[in-house]
Amino acid sequence: MAVIHFAPLQGYTDSVYREAHTRVFGGVDTYYTPFVRIEKGGFRNKDLKDIACDRNRQVHVVPQLIASTPDEFRPIVRLFQENGYKEADINLGCPFPMQVRAHRGSGLLRYKEEAESLLRTIEEFPDISFSMKMRLGWECTDESFVLLSLLNKLPLKHITLHPRLGIQQYKGAIDWDGFSRFYDECELPLYYNGDLVGLEDIRGIKERFPGLAGIMLGRGLLASPWLATEFVSGQVLTVNERRDKLVMFHESLMDEYAARLEGGEHQVLSKMKTIWDYLLPEADKRLRKKVLKSTSLTSYQSAVKDLLSL
Repeated sequence: MAVIHFAPLQGYTDSVYREAHTRVFGGVDTYYTPFVRIEKGGFRNKDLKDIACDRNRQVHVVPQLIASTPDEFRPIVRLFQENGYKEADINLGCPFPMQVRAHRGSGLLRYKEEAESLLRTIEEFPDISFSMKMRLGWECTDESFVLLSLLNKLPLKHITLHPRLGIQQYKGAIDWDGFSRFYDECELPLYYNGDLVGLEDIRGIKERFPGLAGIMLGRGLLASPWLATEFVSGQVLTVNERRDKLVMFHESLMDEYAARLEGGEHQVLSKMKTIWDYLLPEADKRLRKKVLKSTSLTSYQSAVKDLLSL
């Protein structure tokens, strides 16, 4: 059976979203938290809340970290341990300039010795099962292959590879030759991530690379939250089934954000609008604009109702 993981996306896949998704749609084996980092010598409060055990009871969730040095790496892993986690994912894929400049994410791939120093730190935590999400490199694919001999020797549960360079961010062509070579030379279980927006995309990857351990979906699942369950079950939901689940999903998000956010209606409205950055991209543009232009929860809910044709 195909294994589907849900990629973390900052600002979107928080604990509220993850629990609502698994409750309404399902189909995902593992969810990942947006990366936790050291900032100004400590942790961000929102990261502490997001990984808290009492907010992640309904899902199999793995916390992700981003770091540039062992001294950053160690306290983050200890934080995960204090919260009861036995797994952690290392981010060597983030292409955002602020992280890249700090030699984090895909920016660290340019610096072989620094990357090796960071990755060897996992051997200090034998009770944690580590995985890693990475790119083919920051500015050339050679960067990932220089590290591959070390990666193959490390006790990593799996590697998830997005076959673009960091400098591409999320644009430009997928490097299929680079991914094929990595697929052939990687001795660890390998997951594919990148540009999977429909069932045929997932099926095509599985057919082309039958030895994959699984698939990680990100923006495709944000756009079509039913995608994982349809692929895993082999059954496509009807239009009405999708709509009914979307209504349940949306209501669940509304209720939970209203209960958790302390900034009142304005903060809830702002948070709910963010899900439409990706959700249902093919929906009527006029109705989507009406949702995004809403100035109150009442007008927002009316616009969403029109969009979903309830």
